[in-house]
Amino acid sequence: MRIIVDAMGGDNAPKAVVQGALAAARLLGDTEVVLVGQQDRIRAELPDGIPGNISIVHAPEVIGADEPPAMAVRKKRQSSLSVCYTMVRQMEGDAVVSAGSTGALLAGGLLLLGRKKGIDRPALAVVMPTARKGTVLLDVGANTDVKPLNLYQFGVMGSLYAEKVLGRNNPSVGLLNVGQEDRKGTEVTREALQLMSSLPGFCGNVEGKDISSGDVDVIVTDGFTGNVVLKHTEGMAMALFGMIKEEITRSFKDKMAALMLRGAFGRVKARLDYSEYGGAILLGLDKVAVKCHGRSDAKAIANGISVARRFVESDLVGELERYLERP
Repeated sequence: MRIIVDAMGGDNAPKAVVQGALAAARLLGDTEVVLVGQQDRIRAELPDGIPGNISIVHAPEVIGADEPPAMAVRKKRQSSLSVCYTMVRQMEGDAVVSAGSTGALLAGGLLLLGRKKGIDRPALAVVMPTARKGTVLLDVGANTDVKPLNLYQFGVMGSLYAEKVLGRNNPSVGLLNVGQEDRKGTEVTREALQLMSSLPGFCGNVEGKDISSGDVDVIVTDGFTGNVVLKHTEGMAMALFGMIKEEITRSFKDKMAALMLRGAFGRVKARLDYSEYGGAILLGLDKVAVKCHGRSDAKAIANGISVARRFVESDLVGELERYLERP
């Protein structure tokens, strides 16, 4: 298996990307990790001895976060991201991993790979940490405006994700809304509710509180709402741990109590840490594409590469194609 990594994507590229790729290559010995980007900058971050399953492909251009995504992809055919997609399209790799611009990742996927027949719009899906088990949330940023059919298709893709990758039997699927009653929400969500009623495991409307409970395996929404939810959750986790740290350092007694609970605090923090989850997958494309957080460190990049491998192994793209071809 070959995982193609955009070495120039993200706030901490290429250093964090190269370090993460090295960690993943050592862990996944039977997987080749290909670093795509400006060769001199990549080599400057590599130690003298590197694993044999690390390779470099030169790409001189970089797509910046502030560039119009579709225009940048069309204009910069030698950018690291464009070369990543081209390699996968030409069967020189099995998946793309990038911490770069979400818009460019989506535009590149549509222009250079194409979407699966039967899917109108790809969707970004993440596993949200919850009180029980992770919940798949999609879309989290690819589509700010959606039609009812798009939400239905997101439900199909999210359900297959939960079943084939997370191992959930008969995954439950909910539609994010402002109330559980059928009459609640916008015209789009009310129509989507009717379409999604035919989905196996569909449990109707769910509310924001249901995201963190873990009672539902898959929650579907538009990319605008999903992105707000995702970033609010990340910010709230950071704020809560900041408040806890402030309170437990107020007195010597509090510090001693905190010392005894240090292990428990560490485990909770790990459950809420975005870097543990690797990244979001862009579902609906003809190949696997994983979007890591823009601020990803080496740990997050390594996990993103591992996630991409797991998606390829699960044959999620093939399963979606077979599902859509059913009579």
